[in-house]
Amino acid sequence: MLIKRYINKTSKAAPLAVFRVLFGSVMFFSILRFWANGWIESLYLDPIFHFKYFGFDWVQVPGKWTYFLFLIAGISSIGIILGYRYRLSTILFFLSFTYIELMDKTTYLNHYYFVSLVSFLLILLPSHVYFSLDTYRKPNLHRSQVYRWQIDALLFLISIVYIYAGLAKINADWLCRALPLSIWLPTREDIPILGSLLTERWVAFAFSWIGMFYDTFIVFFLIIRRTRTLAYVTVCIFHFLTWLLFPIGVFPFLMIVAATLFFSENFHEKIIQNLRRLTTTRSKIDSNEHPLPQEKWRMAVIASFLVIQLCIPWRYLLYDSNIFWAEEGYRFSWRVMLMEKTGYANFKVVNIKTGKRFYVQNQDFLSPLQEKQMSTQADFIIQYAHYLGDHFTSQGHENIAIYVESYASLNGRPSQAFISSDINLLDLSYDLKTRDYVLPLEK
Repeated sequence: MLIKRYINKTSKAAPLAVFRVLFGSVMFFSILRFWANGWIESLYLDPIFHFKYFGFDWVQVPGKWTYFLFLIAGISSIGIILGYRYRLSTILFFLSFTYIELMDKTTYLNHYYFVSLVSFLLILLPSHVYFSLDTYRKPNLHRSQVYRWQIDALLFLISIVYIYAGLAKINADWLCRALPLSIWLPTREDIPILGSLLTERWVAFAFSWIGMFYDTFIVFFLIIRRTRTLAYVTVCIFHFLTWLLFPIGVFPFLMIVAATLFFSENFHEKIIQNLRRLTTTRSKIDSNEHPLPQEKWRMAVIASFLVIQLCIPWRYLLYDSNIFWAEEGYRFSWRVMLMEKTGYANFKVVNIKTGKRFYVQNQDFLSPLQEKQMSTQADFIIQYAHYLGDHFTSQGHENIAIYVESYASLNGRPSQAFISSDINLLDLSYDLKTRDYVLPLEK
């Protein structure tokens, strides 16, 4: 009975409309920023090789058409803001943005993944039935009410991000050694006012513990009405400091926007009323109310989607390795800014019949960012080795084997051997099996 009552419970549509406008605005700014900084060319067009996610080798960089992908993402984000041809806009944004994300995993960031998840969810949510150009074009589309679970679906996804990020911070390096913050913060001592404090070790510990408590519990304080305003102020301060101290793009602003969804229906209604004064949308559209359609199939898809998101971050339990060292199950698990990993990888090409050998100059094939990422991530090393094998075979080299001398350092530990140097990397495949070729971390 309680479940049925919840399923049929309704809410004002304003929260979904406000979130649609704010999310679309942040995305449009993000695409514009990416284009203006020349990152399309430096990250996608300049490199001759791109690292692929498992199962997505078919996703290729389409040359100069990459600009068209970003154009689609930018235009569709405007469609999301305006609620214009909303379904088409959200589908195009999800497909274009996610394709861009899949072109090279060198650029992986948690917030890119979050954007793909949110945009997929928006395809299924009726964020356009209120305060949109679609309702202006088709008044019979207008509804001032939506099902409450449709708003809660977004809130649930946002909660997953925060809580899992907080739980991931409950580890010895973060809480007992203030790592990697004790490495990162002193490098920002040039920041006015705060700079002199950032070199103090106690500040790194304070930031580490505050960050863990913030991520783990902020959702609960946002849910509670009495603490909501103060919690949101904390959200703004926390993410502003994150943006100030670390180069993580628009993620802080995205989370500030996302947290507004916890506010009441009336709060969002007031925002809509203020936005109406800036638009040509007429209130008479709101006078024609239509019954809510049955959404059982949509609810089933969204529920399944959210259950999958609950499970994915736990897949690291399938492996015995240190998740920060071998990084098995690390991506897509909301482990945000938890490690500083440096290293190098020197590749040796050997003719197994003649014994002749030579070393590879990585800069001949990889950008500086790609080389940095490759040197500390086992799956990158395997993919790159196979690319080198294909490249040198095509140049006429025969009977080749490829070995790597690789060393890495995790969170300031002494550098140690990372990949076994006596394994022919061409004998290994890029798959989801245990990476037993990664040497264990010496604590």
